[in-house]
Amino acid sequence: MAITRIFRVAAAALLASLAACGHAPELASQSGFQAQPRSPLPPYAGATPGAPVAGQRTAFDSVESYKAGVAEQVMRANSAHTFSGRLPPILPAIVVLSITVDNTGKPARVAVQRSRDDDASNVALASMQRAGPLPKPFNLADNAGNSLTFSETFLFNADYRFQLRTLASVQPSD
Repeated sequence: MAITRIFRVAAAALLASLAACGHAPELASQSGFQAQPRSPLPPYAGATPGAPVAGQRTAFDSVESYKAGVAEQVMRANSAHTFSGRLPPILPAIVVLSITVDNTGKPARVAVQRSRDDDASNVALASMQRAGPLPKPFNLADNAGNSLTFSETFLFNADYRFQLRTLASVQPSD
């Protein structure tokens, strides 16, 4: 049991350090990201009732609340590529994407910020493209380009299925 606890602490430390890291050289990027309109999708099992959906004009309290809305949409659009429940003690792959969304919800730029696994990076990039137009961040897109840039972390299991850090539940320590 002590070894399992050590692995969980190490995994948590790794996740925290990845989240706090600055930019690294890009491994892959998508410029001119083209999202196709999608029909409404069933809600993600862990979705918050009343969560924003694509094209919905909603004021967000913070970037974190916007990220939660985006994460729920990505999970809904990629249910065949996700897993739920406890994270594995050791994550085989972690991918951090830098995502820039214009004030209409269109992903203007999606790029790999950190990754050691090209296959996982490709899954993460494809998942963002399948998510289609994202919720409009109109009240948060306040820079000169009327866009919002944020990061999202994809946590992969051995089957290349993922959870998003924004929605992943805190893992209890045993």
